[in-house]
Amino acid sequence: MSDIVKEFNDYRAKMNEKLLADNNKIVKRIFNLDTNAYAAGALDVKTKELLGLVASAVLRCDDCIKYHLETSHKEGVTKEEMMEAMGIATLVGGTIVVPHLRRAYEFWEALEDNA
Repeated sequence: MSDIVKEFNDYRAKMNEKLLADNNKIVKRIFNLDTNAYAAGALDVKTKELLGLVASAVLRCDDCIKYHLETSHKEGVTKEEMMEAMGIATLVGGTIVVPHLRRAYEFWEALEDNA
């Protein structure tokens, strides 16, 4: 597994475990809400992940972008679909999103290398 992907996943897993072990009802409910929001419904999971990716890029959250990239990749999103979604994010978010687009592209390449 690429270092960039492994480092992200290892840190995320370690810290999520600590956060959830803290037994904070609000944090647990937010995690639960997030999990349920991205489950299949009127929209399929692939579409919801692309929506999450765009929102994360516009909000400039690199961790969120990486999470949605990896989940999108697992859901069968193609590089072309991802780049089209990131193009929309860059259009909506403006040029300030470009550095996040660069890092997203790098992370996607790492995901493809691991596949």
